Amino acid sequence: MTARVFSTPRAVPSRVLPIVAGGAVVALALPVFLAAGWPLAGWGLAAVLWLAAQTLSLLLTRLRPGSGNLAASGVVGISMMFRAVAVGVVVIAVAATDPEVGVAAALLYALAYTLEFALSLLSYFGNEPAS
Repeated sequence: MTARVFSTPRAVPSRVLPIVAGGAVVALALPVFLAAGWPLAGWGLAAVLWLAAQTLSLLLTRLRPGSGNLAASGVVGISMMFRAVAVGVVVIAVAATDPEVGVAAALLYALAYTLEFALSLLSYFGNEPAS
């Protein structure tokens, strides 16, 4: 890969597929948690955190960030960092009281987020560069 791949602007792709794929990971993990005897509270926590993070992300997309709206871009950037910190704080707090639940929630959330992120990158870099 060349540096040009990363410096060429592209249109922002739809976020539907990455979000649905991450949500599917969370949904399909429920039978796995049940069959394996893992704590259902861990699955529930991961599902609630996933839904809350996606809701915040959906609200942030309405701000229309860009070079013409620097205030909205700043709010979106700070809020996306806050989203990750908030999830981490909740998972650590739960893990401090019940490590099994905290670890189960952290692993499931991380798996769903990783799939969402990978599909987002693929769809972005799969787009033709803007002219």
